[in-house]
Amino acid sequence: MSGSNPYEWLGDFVGQVPEFVQPIIVGVAGAIPYIEGEGSAALGVFAGIHPVVAAMSGAAGNIIAVVLVVLLSSRVRTAALARRTHRTTTTVSTALSTESPGAAAGATDGHTRESERVEKQSRGHKRLRRWLVRFGVPGASLLGPLALGTHFTAATLVATGVSKRWVILWQVIAIMLWAALLALAASGLVTLIEAE
Repeated sequence: MSGSNPYEWLGDFVGQVPEFVQPIIVGVAGAIPYIEGEGSAALGVFAGIHPVVAAMSGAAGNIIAVVLVVLLSSRVRTAALARRTHRTTTTVSTALSTESPGAAAGATDGHTRESERVEKQSRGHKRLRRWLVRFGVPGASLLGPLALGTHFTAATLVATGVSKRWVILWQVIAIMLWAALLALAASGLVTLIEAE
């Protein structure tokens, strides 16, 4: 089998599907975490789909999934902040009404729990947070797929308090860039394999 395309089976499999359905399959694969737009675009190219079609389909599926993740994460964050504010207000008002010195210490428990949670984060989350501090949202979005993938990058950025519109904008840019780069790389690899 030397000299032949190792992805020929994938092309044969995709060839059995009607041509108009092939980009939809690539788009659905792009919505799956860790396959994402770039992975599905590369697989689409290996399967014999035109690189531009594969990149656009993979990016579209990934973008739709990430926008849904951002909107859901934003709602969860808003609800969590409202609950935390209510709990802190209740704790502080209880501490003030009882004037107990130990009751006021309960207000700092939330901060202690937050610092413990940050310590337990994965290496990918820690790396993403460093990139966010160092390069801002644009840099963290563009580099995020190297640490966590776009779905988890988007959710993490929203959880840190970044505006959902800003996250969506930079995630769309990052997804399109990564999908185009990997489709181009896969296209070059396919050309190289076929030339042998």
